[in-house]
Amino acid sequence: MTKTKSAAFVQQHLANERTYLAWTRTAIAIIGIGFLISNLHFSFLSRHSTRADLLADIVGFAAILSGLLVLAFSTRSYFIKARAIDNEMFKPEKASILLLTGIIVTLILLFGVYISFVFS
Repeated sequence: MTKTKSAAFVQQHLANERTYLAWTRTAIAIIGIGFLISNLHFSFLSRHSTRADLLADIVGFAAILSGLLVLAFSTRSYFIKARAIDNEMFKPEKASILLLTGIIVTLILLFGVYISFVFS
């Protein structure tokens, strides 16, 4: 015999899934930015300085690594929230928001340094 879930309970799980999908799209976008920066740098810039090449590699690698970290943390968060919803003890997770904010700010700063080297 299966336990019947209320509509509100099901909606919470569906909202958790939508949130996970949003995090996944964010991770894919961050990874895509890493590939884009590396590809544009090495394909279209005729002049390469050693520093600009190194920064393009660092920014690209950092973006790819950051996207994978966001994906890993969002997957972990999804299962923690699903368990919390099942136990009716949900608490909002502040650490993941701070983590994503830190990752994005770091990537923006790295990209800014890269741009300053390429166009100076």
